[in-house]
Amino acid sequence: MSHHGADGGGGADALAVLELLAQQAPQERFVELLDRARADGLSEARRAELERAVQLATGVGHALARREQRDAGLDALADTARDLTLPYDLDGLLRVIVRRAERLLDLDVAFVTLRDAHGLRVLHATEGDLAAPDPAAGWPGALDEDGIGGLARTLGAPVWTEDHLADERFARLPAIDELVASEGLRAFLAVPLRAGDTCLGLLYGADRRTRRFTAGELGLVGSLADLAAVATEKAGLLDQTRAEVTELERDSSRARTRLTRMRYIGEAHSRIMNLILAGGDLGNVAKAAGDALDACVLIRDPGGRALASTGGISGLDEEAVAKASLDAHAGRRPVLTGGATGQPTPEGGPEADRTWVAPVIAGSEDLGVLVVRAATPLTGEDERLLELAAQSVAFLLLMQRSTAVAEGPVRDELLDDLLAEPQHAPQQIAQRARRLGIDLRKPHVLVVARPEGGEQGRAVVWASSYAYRMAGLKTVQGGCIVLLLPGLDASAAAKAVSGELAPLLGHPVSVGAAGPGWSPDSVGRLYQEAMRCLDALSALGGTGAAASMDDLGFLGLLLSDDHDVDGFIESAIGPVLDYDAERFTDLTRTLEAYFASGASPTNAAEALHVHPNTVSRRLERIGELLGAEWQKPGQVLEVQLALRLQRTRDVLARRRADLVADTRPPAPPAPLQDAP
Repeated sequence: MSHHGADGGGGADALAVLELLAQQAPQERFVELLDRARADGLSEARRAELERAVQLATGVGHALARREQRDAGLDALADTARDLTLPYDLDGLLRVIVRRAERLLDLDVAFVTLRDAHGLRVLHATEGDLAAPDPAAGWPGALDEDGIGGLARTLGAPVWTEDHLADERFARLPAIDELVASEGLRAFLAVPLRAGDTCLGLLYGADRRTRRFTAGELGLVGSLADLAAVATEKAGLLDQTRAEVTELERDSSRARTRLTRMRYIGEAHSRIMNLILAGGDLGNVAKAAGDALDACVLIRDPGGRALASTGGISGLDEEAVAKASLDAHAGRRPVLTGGATGQPTPEGGPEADRTWVAPVIAGSEDLGVLVVRAATPLTGEDERLLELAAQSVAFLLLMQRSTAVAEGPVRDELLDDLLAEPQHAPQQIAQRARRLGIDLRKPHVLVVARPEGGEQGRAVVWASSYAYRMAGLKTVQGGCIVLLLPGLDASAAAKAVSGELAPLLGHPVSVGAAGPGWSPDSVGRLYQEAMRCLDALSALGGTGAAASMDDLGFLGLLLSDDHDVDGFIESAIGPVLDYDAERFTDLTRTLEAYFASGASPTNAAEALHVHPNTVSRRLERIGELLGAEWQKPGQVLEVQLALRLQRTRDVLARRRADLVADTRPPAPPAPLQDAP
């Protein structure tokens, strides 16, 4: 009975344990079962059997839990393997890995470190709360090199610690200890990501409680690390391949863009050359180049004179342009006005970054420059187009020179006939001029240039090209180059010839000019005046200077054939005479009194019977009308001579009027009327 009862009781106890095991009850339920058995006063044998059953059930539960955990880990590894087959980039892949590791081992923190392109350890992905990396303080580099990560990399296997701060295997590193303490981390795990013999990086896990990692957990995380290493290597290769493909696409795009631009440059150059071959002039070429470059273009000769332009270039720094011109001719390529070729200086403003000077050269000969102000900064291809445009301008100038040389004898003969005294067949001369595109009824000036040394041949060739370019005529007489040019300003024409010819020859050139003239008959007279002007320059020690009759002042009046007294008076004191006539003032009489009194305002005031302040105010007004330098010796002499001529002309006019009045017949007497 007792034995049967014992057997029956033991079976009930075992059944209760099995029921708890089947329910996967927590450990606390088993403890409660043992506590009730003790309270019921079970025998020692039954209590021992029950404890043994609970112990076996607990072992079975732990085995089942481990198997379940292993199965879950294998499932997680399978899921991870599937995830890693997806086309992740490297950062996305690493985020998947740390997320799986954190969930697989129930970690508080998980992260991965890899080496960057410079060999530095960089935190690539993290899961859980973790302070930002501070490479300057040694985190995460110190953890990888000298901490638990360094040991795992050396062993090639996972390394863990139950409590990092208490583990004596690791040297105390301030950066790591501070991180661990501030984050409250205790247990640490480091697993190398190995691909063959290479350690690609390290997978870390950490808990904020002390913890021992089992062999099963280490096996799972090791397998995860192996999968991650393979996937990381492939992701890196994929990223590298993508980067190379992207770079190839960029190279291809740049090549296509460059090819398109080169094709455009070739077409633009062809248009300019076709324009030249079709007879286009410098203005047409400048416009075509400006359209191609989206820029304003100015073509200048070696003397800096504008030959053609597509519009004014505002704010042009002439000093910078002159320097850039020298650099451009020295380097034989376009130069930015702001600095060296292709490199604008920081102080050069936006306009300096867009203003270029390109040399116009033929062999070693300087034919001028192209000044270009672009709407946007020019690229390397644009710079090449600018070079081609400059070459096209040089080609056109050489063509014009060749044409001028070919037509030279005919044009020289025409000017020789115009200078002849008397002219032969004026009607035929006018017809010949029209056939050459020259209208002698329009204003023209005559310039005589005498090179002071050197060979004359180069000057003659230049003169032929210059005359053709300016739609004028050229000849050589008495060792001097004679140019008949359209225009009204003889002085400007003389300076332009001197400014271009003297630098070309490299020695002084004396230039005299006269004009304007308005008919073929005036050419001979202008030539004589220009020669006298040239002789006057030599006599006055002005060798190498350029001047016209107007520039010589009263000497020009004496040397000219027409003795233009009215013109001289107008140029010297015309504004004062006009002011007196319009406002009925006495500025002219004040000037005469001022010079008569030895340039003394006080004595002039006494002679005029006015206050000295009145004379001073009148002299200030005269200075405003004649210019600030009217009392300089040269201008004073002309003013005094003009006053004397004006006074003499007035006296002669009054005398003629009196003479006419004296010779007029007396009026007949009035008829007598009869007295009423």
